[in-house]
Amino acid sequence: MKPITALVSPVAVAATLLLGFVAPVHAAPYWNKSVKCSATDPDGRKIPTRVGNGELGWNHFSGKHNIKKCALVDIPLQGNVDRVSGADIQYWGWATNRAYGRVKLIVKVRYARKTADGRYDAGPGQVVGVITAYCNGVQKCPHWVNE
Repeated sequence: MKPITALVSPVAVAATLLLGFVAPVHAAPYWNKSVKCSATDPDGRKIPTRVGNGELGWNHFSGKHNIKKCALVDIPLQGNVDRVSGADIQYWGWATNRAYGRVKLIVKVRYARKTADGRYDAGPGQVVGVITAYCNGVQKCPHWVNE
């Protein structure tokens, strides 16, 4: 038996070095749960906008959709709910500028502890909050919405 024990240990070490340590399959992606801004809708829901990452929250939509001010997210959140599907809520609002016109703002919220796919968890007693915000009909909001 000694030769087998002597052989197994070096093989296990070599395999670990070659393959590296593997994270569990169910490990959630990193996201920053810190709250960047917060608003309360007319129904009394306190909705956080978390810093997030490239997939959801402030870091997602401030880069991808060019929304750089909390006030732009607050505009729709201060109005009534426009669409509900379980814990997924949408709010619509308008950003206007005399020189450029107006654009419809859409804010998507997850009012539950976890995202629909279960990958992100806000923690006990918390809600995920704003998933994304964007200007309807365009990839990026026009520069003037941030003025």
